[in-house]
Amino acid sequence: MPRPYKPRRVSAMPRYTYFKPTGIPMPLLDEVVLTVDEMEAIRLKDLEKLEQQECADRMDVAQSTLQRILVSAREKIALSLIEGKAIRVHGGPFALEGELICPRCRRRRVKQENLSNEKHGLNINECPECAGKDEK
Repeated sequence: MPRPYKPRRVSAMPRYTYFKPTGIPMPLLDEVVLTVDEMEAIRLKDLEKLEQQECADRMDVAQSTLQRILVSAREKIALSLIEGKAIRVHGGPFALEGELICPRCRRRRVKQENLSNEKHGLNINECPECAGKDEK
């Protein structure tokens, strides 16, 4: 059985999601996809100038995982700058602050403050699609 899906925490979606060299029409450009979690790692480490452990804590990942994310992101950015490729910020294993992602079906939903519904004996933060279904 594969390891459960664990999203990286992102404070907000990036405001800008596409960057391209000027003067080159879009159909002629190759693009590099920078994931949202890679963008967040670059923002925290290079823009906010936080230490790697603090960045890792904010993203809810190990420091070694953050290092791999940063290496990947910087490689993609360098490739784009040197070879004149467009950068598209899209996708990746991330969850916004206050958001839950079901490890089984990967549906996103807002985290509820109340941890349990005593009247019905249900966990409010359980995925409504997966709750009560037997594991196979």
